[in-house]
Amino acid sequence: MSKYDPKKDIPDISGKVILITGGTAGLGEKTVLTLAAHSPAHILFTGRSASRAETLTRNLKSQFPAVTSTFIPLDLASLSSIQTGSRQILALLSKLDILICNAGIMAVPPSLTKDGYEIQFGTNFLGHALLIKLLLPLMLTTAKLPGADVRIVFLTSEGYAGHPLGGILFKDLKTNQNNLRVLGPWQRYAQSKLAMILYARELAKRYGGQGILAISVHPGVFNTGLVSGLSWGQRTFVTVTNAGKFGDEKDMANNTCWAATSKREGIENGGFYTPVGVRGKKVRENENMELAGRLWEFTEKELASFT
Repeated sequence: MSKYDPKKDIPDISGKVILITGGTAGLGEKTVLTLAAHSPAHILFTGRSASRAETLTRNLKSQFPAVTSTFIPLDLASLSSIQTGSRQILALLSKLDILICNAGIMAVPPSLTKDGYEIQFGTNFLGHALLIKLLLPLMLTTAKLPGADVRIVFLTSEGYAGHPLGGILFKDLKTNQNNLRVLGPWQRYAQSKLAMILYARELAKRYGGQGILAISVHPGVFNTGLVSGLSWGQRTFVTVTNAGKFGDEKDMANNTCWAATSKREGIENGGFYTPVGVRGKKVRENENMELAGRLWEFTEKELASFT
């Protein structure tokens, strides 16, 4: 599908309950507004900025007064914050149809999450993994309802291909991985995005038979806050390596909305898709189920005390 018009191509989603992480700015905000235009029953979004959330909530109430919207304060770099946010979500909902794991950071300096994990891996991947673990029982219950179509969508990146040798450096994930020099920020970013692709595959393998569709998508390249917030050198790197690839910002949520709402038939559970709805190139790294299994085991062990 090369041409996609969300106004025409998003099907009826009335009755759907949707949760989007990082929904207060950039691609996440665009996704919230695009989906809200199609009258879901309830759209929830997470973020760290209360002021941005207030602005978005006003816009939603003004443009789509019939749609219930809820802001959930949540910091994906803090596992305790995710626990708190999840409790709030579960207290509000009796079902959850669509979870879009959108929030993320890119090419930031070496640092750690509040729980001591490499900051990009911890925020982009591990935080979402905990959120999924805490909400999965509700999603599995939802999947048993008549006509259910339950989905988990990961916002990853074709940049995953820049991962360090071996894909995921498990032994170093509780360090800032400053041993990765020169392209270190990008390698750490790529590692986190590869983890998202592999986790989607593992979720599909384990829960596809129970009605869960888990896929990962590359949204395209756009001048969002992730890019504009980079240093001059990092912005130059993005511009040069993506020459001719920058898309129109009005289209930046298209692949996400396609993944979240298009007909389930023809979508490969666990698949990786580029814009819009194009099956991503299959290579050894993004289909490495042995690595996916190892990532699953690592994640289960690390998050055991938080679930």
